[in-house]
Amino acid sequence: MDLRRQSQDLRHWLTERALPLWAEKGYDAIRGGFVETIALDGEPTEAHRRARVQPRQVYCFAEAGRRGWSGDWARLASEGLAYFDRVYARPDGFYAALASADGKVLDDSFDIYNQAFAFLAFAYLAQVFPERLGEMAERSNALRTALEKRVRHPIAGFEEDQPPRLPLCSNPHMHLFEASLASEEVEGFDRTAWANLADEIAQLAMDRFIDSESGALREFFDHDWQPMAGEKGRIVEPGHQFEWAWLLTRWGERRGHAGALAKARRLFAIGEEHGICPTRKVAVMQLLDDFSVHDPVARLWPQTEWLKSAIRFAALTDGAEREAYLVSADRALAAFRPFLETEVEGLWRDKQRPDGTFVEEPAPASTFYHILCAIYEVEDCLDRLA
Repeated sequence: MDLRRQSQDLRHWLTERALPLWAEKGYDAIRGGFVETIALDGEPTEAHRRARVQPRQVYCFAEAGRRGWSGDWARLASEGLAYFDRVYARPDGFYAALASADGKVLDDSFDIYNQAFAFLAFAYLAQVFPERLGEMAERSNALRTALEKRVRHPIAGFEEDQPPRLPLCSNPHMHLFEASLASEEVEGFDRTAWANLADEIAQLAMDRFIDSESGALREFFDHDWQPMAGEKGRIVEPGHQFEWAWLLTRWGERRGHAGALAKARRLFAIGEEHGICPTRKVAVMQLLDDFSVHDPVARLWPQTEWLKSAIRFAALTDGAEREAYLVSADRALAAFRPFLETEVEGLWRDKQRPDGTFVEEPAPASTFYHILCAIYEVEDCLDRLA
């Protein structure tokens, strides 16, 4: 099977090229912490470091270790979290948004997005360091409790800050949903609390984020969880149609929720039918709610989400439906692979212009989380198909 061969090729690229490169060049051995970007010549840059990059990279190395990579994953995951705590932790227990490469906080603002990735890191570290399970469970509970106290929305979900900052956004909830699904599986965590939060976010997505008529998932909302006025409220991102489809499918399968699976299928169909450029065969960044193209640039990460959702649906279906999803997964791989074709193996390009050329810029560390997860998801789902 060509998908299986491509999966093996990607695993080789990951274990023999990307992980070693990002372990050596992507971690600052002098000052600590993961770098924001690596230039295309293979050398790290001095770019400011977004908080989200630290726990995302912790996840990558923890998961790589859990999956059998023999590199220095344990030190990187452990020291990465320590750096995240040392540099970004605020006195109120939340995490700041941005720091310089030398560890000076430049933006200490609150953002749900950054807290969501802290939860993800806690869940994965608890699995690979059993001796730290109690610590990770306690920290996870404390941060979740603080989040619920500070920014709980009166209807459902969370506000962006207190006092409320508009627009409210579906994207941070997507990552909280992802972290909840990971946390509810960790023996020793408050699995009931995490399952309840996952259920709440799933329901919020089905009731408010996803348009009841078109089935598309919107990005920006007013304080009543209605689409934001103007163009902003009309934005639909193909990458997020795929990513939410993947998450809702995982949740729907666990809960036996047929409605979630149906909505996930519709999200996937929208992404595939309207979000793929007919000439470049890649997922573009943004549509409007009439499914016209709003931003034709293609970034790497939506291709990985297309791949993850297609292969997950293939694993859940059979017959002609499965074959259609496998064809889609193959198309997603064809869209994804050119982004990895760099002179220094183990890096990637982030943006493709509408004319098909790539932007010459450093590889962002934040994308590793998408790539690594997609490679492992393909492996897992192909195993289910065997």
